[in-house]
Amino acid sequence: MSNATIHPALITHVLPDSIAAEIGFEKGDQLVSINGQKPRDLIDYQFLCADEFLEIEVLDTTGKPHQVEIEKDYDEDLGLEFETALFDGLIQCNNRCPFCFIDQQPPGMRQTLYLKDDDYRLSFLYGSYLTLTNVSEREWQRIQQMRLSPLFVSVHATDPEIRSRLLKNPRAGQILQQLQWFQTHRLQIHAQVVVCPGINDGEYLTKTLLDLAQFHTGEIPAVASVAVVPVGLTRFRPSEDELIPVSPDKAQTVIAQVQALQTKFQQQFGSTVAWLADEWFLIAGQALPPESHYEDYPQIGNGVGSIRQFLKQFQTAAQQLPRQISPKRKFIWVVGNSVEQAFQPIVQRLNQVQGLEVEMVAIASQYWGQTITVTGLLTGHDLLATLHNRALGDGILLPSLMLKHDDVRFLDDMTVETVAQKLGARILPVHGAEGLITTCMHELPLDY
Repeated sequence: MSNATIHPALITHVLPDSIAAEIGFEKGDQLVSINGQKPRDLIDYQFLCADEFLEIEVLDTTGKPHQVEIEKDYDEDLGLEFETALFDGLIQCNNRCPFCFIDQQPPGMRQTLYLKDDDYRLSFLYGSYLTLTNVSEREWQRIQQMRLSPLFVSVHATDPEIRSRLLKNPRAGQILQQLQWFQTHRLQIHAQVVVCPGINDGEYLTKTLLDLAQFHTGEIPAVASVAVVPVGLTRFRPSEDELIPVSPDKAQTVIAQVQALQTKFQQQFGSTVAWLADEWFLIAGQALPPESHYEDYPQIGNGVGSIRQFLKQFQTAAQQLPRQISPKRKFIWVVGNSVEQAFQPIVQRLNQVQGLEVEMVAIASQYWGQTITVTGLLTGHDLLATLHNRALGDGILLPSLMLKHDDVRFLDDMTVETVAQKLGARILPVHGAEGLITTCMHELPLDY
């Protein structure tokens, strides 16, 4: 991309007591350049700021340019936050994967919900998955020069024909050569394989995991870890697709298949290398592996070990629970029905506190048309459909992962406020196991 496409970076927050606050930066200012260079993105910004002397060009809220000189410690942060991590626009996806969640949404939602990113910079900064099908030669050079590692890569299949069929992109067949590139340059990826029954399962899944494991060697393994995830389908998916949902029998088959390979990898590498997402066990009706199985949780973002981790965090935080609380209070705790059985011990422990009553309401999403739903996919529509005309006590405990990051919107674009008003109830977003306990214990706010 040329400098012509790089826009000044809009500042949305200036951290108190930071260098930027001291100098007088304000929300609404726009950063143009640092030491004569226009940063393309947050990566460039962080790299350029790692210097002791900075000459910064900035536009104030009226559009007037200013030159600012800063002397600071080499690794000292300026204290600026920006509207977006990308100042030159999003690298959009050029694949047409039939299981892409973006294409499984209803029409008429806000535009940002339909943006398909396939941007290595978001992968490096935030752990989002990309396919590597549209990385230009210039970008490969930048990944190498700036050591942008690890990246998170949607592999799905290493067989060139199967991967090209899944991504509907002839360039998708180059994945093994690309993994070789990471190995040659001592850079890493975390891989994911979304299993679509009848397409990349069976012998193709075995081949994919064995191929990926070959790159789990050396001091810096090119493939650091692999997550095996069941395909998630909604009622809005295109009618012409060839996908079928994962049945309990298929889940049991995949679990047995992958566990056999895990045993082999443990013997060969001293690591499990490839992990099954928690959903497989929930669909199959099988017990989750023990906590020790997950090593250092390298694939927690893919739901690998997230239930075990949550249970452990709850167990630790629950040591602070009192024997009783006053005044009495009752809450409804909404979760996806996939975790209904796994979270029973949490509800039982909370209800041991005298004066506290927590009722778990486990929901299958009518909105997405699913029989088994993970908590993060529940929508405002689902809450309204399930909770209307029932007593909601002192409030609804709402896992924050149901909401857009740093926002108050559900995936269906409804706001927490709208749902609360329609239900005539307080909605209390809770973050993690500790947040669940803290919200239950503390005096209720006058409003949510």
